[in-house]
Amino acid sequence: MDVVALVCWVAAAFGGFYLLATWLQSGGMRQQHHGPTRFPAVLVFGHFTFAGAGMLVWLAYLFDQQQHTAALALALISVTALLGAVLFARWLPGQFSTPTLARSATSPGDTGNAERITAAEEPAAEQTFPLASVVGHGVLAALTLVLVLVITLGS
Repeated sequence: MDVVALVCWVAAAFGGFYLLATWLQSGGMRQQHHGPTRFPAVLVFGHFTFAGAGMLVWLAYLFDQQQHTAALALALISVTALLGAVLFARWLPGQFSTPTLARSATSPGDTGNAERITAAEEPAAEQTFPLASVVGHGVLAALTLVLVLVITLGS
């Protein structure tokens, strides 16, 4: 079951890499100071760092089978899960909102009533995530957490 937890962890990591790459390509870093993102970079990279560190500690546990190593991996994945839950909570509201629209005149000198509707701002980078990717990453991560918890408490 130890290896199954690792396989789930690696699969969740691939999903996380995809989401991180999507966020970066959609302007997540650029939106930090003047954009609509709800994902502070420290939260995104903290989640990534704790997940990676936890996976490395879990690999060490596979070799040494020491209770303290499993407990450290559990602590790291627990922090990762907490950060992931915060990211999910910040992502979710954008799934139910529509882009804000603003009305503006077609040109500064236009005296007519002609108006056009323009998007007030670009979408938040995290709103470009495919729903299936977010759900798949979350399910695999939750499964990994449960497996690591059961293994750690059982050893």
